[in-house]
Amino acid sequence: MNLPERARVVVVGGGVIGTSVAYHLAKAGITDVLLLERDRLTAGTTWHAAGLIVTFGSLSETSTRMRQYTRDLYASLESETGLSTGLRQSGFIELAADEGRLEEYRRVAAFNRHLGVDVHEISPAEVRELFPLARTDDVLAGFYVAEDGRANPVDVTMSLAKGARQMGVRILEGVPVTGTLRRRDTVTGVRTPFGDVEAEVVVNCAGMWARQLGEEAGVSVPLQAAEHYYLITEPIDGVSADLPVLEDPGSYGYFREETGGLMVGLFEGAAAPWSVDRVPDGFSFGTLPPDWDRMAPYLERAMSRIPVTATAGVRTFFCGPESFTPDLAPVFGESPELRNYFVAAGLNSIGILTGGGIGRALATWIAEGRPDVDVTGMHIDRLQPYQRNREYRAARTVEALGQVYATHFPHKAFTSGRDARRSPLHDRVSPLHPYRRDVSGWEMPDVYGFEGSPAPTWGRPEWFGQWAAEHRAAREDAILMDMSFMAKFLVEGRDAAAALEELSANRVANPGRVTYTQWLNEGGTIEADLTVTQLDEERFWVVASDTAHRHAFARLRRHLDGRLAFAADVTSGWAQLNVQGPRSREILAEACGTDITLPFRGAAELEIGLARVLCLRITYVGELGYELYVPAEQAVHVHDRLVAAGAGHGLRHAGLKALASLRLEKGYRDYGHDIDNTDDVLEAGLGFAVALDKEHFIGRDAVLARKARGPLTRRLVQVLVTDPKALLHHAEVVRRDGRDVGYVRAASYGHTLGGAVGLAMLDAGSEALDQAWLDAAPLTVEIAGATYPARASLRPLYDPSSERVRS
Repeated sequence: MNLPERARVVVVGGGVIGTSVAYHLAKAGITDVLLLERDRLTAGTTWHAAGLIVTFGSLSETSTRMRQYTRDLYASLESETGLSTGLRQSGFIELAADEGRLEEYRRVAAFNRHLGVDVHEISPAEVRELFPLARTDDVLAGFYVAEDGRANPVDVTMSLAKGARQMGVRILEGVPVTGTLRRRDTVTGVRTPFGDVEAEVVVNCAGMWARQLGEEAGVSVPLQAAEHYYLITEPIDGVSADLPVLEDPGSYGYFREETGGLMVGLFEGAAAPWSVDRVPDGFSFGTLPPDWDRMAPYLERAMSRIPVTATAGVRTFFCGPESFTPDLAPVFGESPELRNYFVAAGLNSIGILTGGGIGRALATWIAEGRPDVDVTGMHIDRLQPYQRNREYRAARTVEALGQVYATHFPHKAFTSGRDARRSPLHDRVSPLHPYRRDVSGWEMPDVYGFEGSPAPTWGRPEWFGQWAAEHRAAREDAILMDMSFMAKFLVEGRDAAAALEELSANRVANPGRVTYTQWLNEGGTIEADLTVTQLDEERFWVVASDTAHRHAFARLRRHLDGRLAFAADVTSGWAQLNVQGPRSREILAEACGTDITLPFRGAAELEIGLARVLCLRITYVGELGYELYVPAEQAVHVHDRLVAAGAGHGLRHAGLKALASLRLEKGYRDYGHDIDNTDDVLEAGLGFAVALDKEHFIGRDAVLARKARGPLTRRLVQVLVTDPKALLHHAEVVRRDGRDVGYVRAASYGHTLGGAVGLAMLDAGSEALDQAWLDAAPLTVEIAGATYPARASLRPLYDPSSERVRS
């Protein structure tokens, strides 16, 4: 075996993802790449993939762009490599046979059209014309993309591999990676039976083996293999290679031509995890014995859509494993545990469909030092280590695969693998009947006073009244919120102040003060959105959101490396109770037995009963308010004192739905929802939190360069739908004078403003995007095929001068 001693990048895994990463690294100018495949290319799950190429269907801009890029790449790759990808753009039809799916697909279609997907809503008769074998008596509509279709997964992989080799990439088959080399917190290479290979970067593209390979390196990769099925019929009259791909999620099936017959693919409602303990190392080009008894009801339902399949002969009923993740998003990016160790795995059956985009995005990240697409929803550090536990994977995978073809109603949450993390107040508030949801593993109240499981709906949820009452309490009296899931870090040491000043765009060395700031990268785009409080000369308290927890802590820890400072993750040791609302000062004074004179953004230690708490006067709801940080063992004690003190002041417990509606009325940002790693801090409307008079912070030069280019033409703005009946959820297209100018990134219902409210990133083209531009032409929002008037503002629509916050 002619194994090189070193390579700049080692890619582990020779499926479509590994070869795409290698190909795109070479395209980016990094040709010193070694791809190691334990057996032969495609031997894992790539060889048996269905190969659907479908750009329609996602409400993620990142995923949609990846699909579009992938389709275009497969269309052009043969001219570069001489090897066909088997791409056949025969068209694609998505069926909606119930009202819930019809609304979902209309929402998706508007968003996808905004991004350039040429999708058309068609009638049942038009569906039948395009796919004559389909039964359409119950179909409400179809959604048709003529340019979509299918590709051959093996051909795609071989073409990518040849393209990579042509540019200098070395690909070795029959070389399993058995270990990872590291120096402290940085990867330095891999170990194989034929020797070690030194590397600056290692990319884990090992598919369903990625979790095991990651565990060996100390990296958490929560994914699990599950059985995946398709049936292939004997040849059927009327079936040709030009037949479009047909997808009918309501019947659990998809259909495409296969050698004159039909492939009937299945995504059943409840899946079967496979090999939970360990995927066998030698499982290559493997199949699994199909479970006819379990799958028969799903197969019958799917075949009822194409009745001829029930009488056609069966050539094969295939079962093979594919890997799925806890939230059906990829495991992607640089690991928080090990520097320069990247992962691209867990593609949830869309590896062929997004393979080109995944490979390009990861190669760009490695070559340029940061991604050029929004990765907040797929970044590996969004996931929690406990999610790789056997019990969790076995339970969640059953549900996760079933959600692929479910109707994706708003407010719908996973129910499996729950109750992993509890706030210290969990049992205390249970008598108030909280309706809880999973918040990065924490069981947190969404609303109070609601029991049972709400019926899924695109309209107002059953708990809308409770939500509105909690919202009003915050505006008129006061609310008590358990925010213990927030990430909390204690940073200490002689160099702590200097290190945090370099990380933070704002000036954070302010003794006894809370500072709202962003952490930027060298390109001036946002990596974290958080608060930093200086407790004393060498101690700082940093608070970030739950979704940014591992990302922010990894960035902090790496930045402190080599300095006389250290950071401790103290999240689990401290509860966070927020008292917010115009009467919050009175309540806190009564609980403390003393007047509260803390100024806005002030920090102080207070006595509440037998506890000493860190009190920050800061708000995320747009009212006078306080955040209280309490040792976990005293959380119940402090909670009870606050409840007693608030009894005469209208204090009410409030959940996360109220938090969302309150903060969006005020226009407060939420990293990973309405701002992300592609947004510069000025476009995000956060220039007020940037101290450009500081001598240095990471990203300062990029921010200055952006200011020097002149007025902003792309900005995040607040949008309010003027019809109080309309509801915003996410990805609704915003138009100005009839022309698409952006879409809603995050939304809620503004109970005080009297309508649906959200934050939308708008683009004015070559014009300056200011309030005059927003006011100069009518704005509308498209919601499920209907158009609603709206207004937009750069300043908060609620309390724009923040008088209530500073009162």
